[in-house]
Amino acid sequence: MFNTENGCFHPINLHVSEELPKQFTFPFYYTPHPLCIRAADEVKSYLSTQTDFEHNFGIDYNKDSLKIGKMFGVMVVQTVEGQLGYLTAFSGKLAECNHLKGFVPPVYDTLNLDGFYKQNEGYLNSLTSKIEKLEQNLELEIARENLKKTKLKSIQILQVFKSTAKAEKKLRKERRISAENKMLDNEKELLFESLKQQSIRSNLDLKYLKLKLEADLKAAEDHLLGLTEPIEVLKRERKTLSASLQSQIHEQYRFLNARGETKDLLTIFKATDLGRPPVAAGECAAPKLFQYAFEKDLKPIAMAEFWWGISSNTEVRKHGQFYPSCRGRCEPILGHMMQGLDVEPNPIERAGVYNGELDIVYEDDVILVVNKPHEFLSVPGKTIKDSVLTRIQSYLPEAIGPLLVHRIDMSTSGLLLVAKNERTHKNLQKQFITRTVKKRYVALLDGVLEGQKGTIDLPLRVDLNNRPRQLVCYEHGKKATTNYEVIEIKDNQTRVYFYPISGRTHQLRVHAAHYKGLNVPIVGDDLYGMPSNRLHLHAETLSFQHPIKREWVTFNSKVPF
Repeated sequence: MFNTENGCFHPINLHVSEELPKQFTFPFYYTPHPLCIRAADEVKSYLSTQTDFEHNFGIDYNKDSLKIGKMFGVMVVQTVEGQLGYLTAFSGKLAECNHLKGFVPPVYDTLNLDGFYKQNEGYLNSLTSKIEKLEQNLELEIARENLKKTKLKSIQILQVFKSTAKAEKKLRKERRISAENKMLDNEKELLFESLKQQSIRSNLDLKYLKLKLEADLKAAEDHLLGLTEPIEVLKRERKTLSASLQSQIHEQYRFLNARGETKDLLTIFKATDLGRPPVAAGECAAPKLFQYAFEKDLKPIAMAEFWWGISSNTEVRKHGQFYPSCRGRCEPILGHMMQGLDVEPNPIERAGVYNGELDIVYEDDVILVVNKPHEFLSVPGKTIKDSVLTRIQSYLPEAIGPLLVHRIDMSTSGLLLVAKNERTHKNLQKQFITRTVKKRYVALLDGVLEGQKGTIDLPLRVDLNNRPRQLVCYEHGKKATTNYEVIEIKDNQTRVYFYPISGRTHQLRVHAAHYKGLNVPIVGDDLYGMPSNRLHLHAETLSFQHPIKREWVTFNSKVPF
């Protein structure tokens, strides 16, 4: 039973019907072990009833404070003597604390008042305060406005002068032409000399006017610079100090592994594509659990992580549901920390294997329609080369052009359109771009959906810290729109038609699972819902104008679930 008085090690017994796992959990794709489920249930029970700390997870409607859900982790461990127990941790801070009874401590405590970070944080805050005070100076705004007015006035004065000079130049030209036939030579000579002097005087006046305007502009710029330079000096100092502090902090995050080896954040992430640690690296639950286990000579047996509370606005997170560790922040760290452990193989590396023949639904001289099986790639991946595209390239060795006109996710089954030549590909691709192609997907949702039809409009972008997951993002996301229609509700599941207007990665999966969408994930969605025998999403119908026949054609594929 979870008890805050027993420290961080919480005893747990192995049931008669249970066996210890033969290998440690692969943290980025797993089914929770029964021991982890029981450990998580104890932590959930504690979180539901505890009075030790105050934090609004967003599940108590009587609380009005800021709602923040949290990821928690449990790790089943074994002592040297063979006693089983579990550790638990939370990601980041909880109740504005790094240390809470019953939970393992952070790898490095940035909230330690005696630590260098907190001591320097005060100075950073004082710099920020000084900067804000200087930026709020009324004289600064007046100087900026004065510079704008000076620039505008300079432009206007120059425009008036040049317009007048142009008119005078035209008049002088007309007088020269008129004098050619009406004046004697000596009179013309005097007139031309006078006109020449007027032209010289006009050019000199323009030169001195520009010098005057430039002097006025420089005076306005210098005045503004005198007010902004102290701000920039403070900002440069803050930036330098902040970068130095960040580097020092990253050096303090030193992670053990099962071999007793230690690496800091900078070293771990130096070998990654990013080259440097992302924000909050090392603050997730999983690294905390490993670190404590290794420090206390506890053997890691299995691990699971679950979400507790309200979902964020961007991610798909369901209260109480298990999730894999994040890849962007945790994969490099755990890759080091799990060295020396016997870890389950990565199931993703074994995914995408299809031993059967491709099901060709239709074929003629210019197009081909394939029924893609689930868990099979449309195009080759980084490690998996077998795909619809590679199979089609072998099937049509003489075909030229990109072949595939569109793609569907690896876990999704259904219709894919292939063009046998480049001209056909351009024709069909244009139909996709102009959204004249009609697609219908069938999905089985893991719950009862209220309402019969509607539209979901949630912009999407990739989660840079957790690829290939997608986020809802109104600032940087690409527009994604889906129409849906309920077919039937049976056994607490809802079968729906999806009509995607756009074609973003994981669009239908996120639109189904996100709380601003349908808030009901697709059955078998291992990224945004719960794993099952497969993702219950199928591209059933595809309709478009045939590029040669110029007639509307429709193809169907039987739903396999």
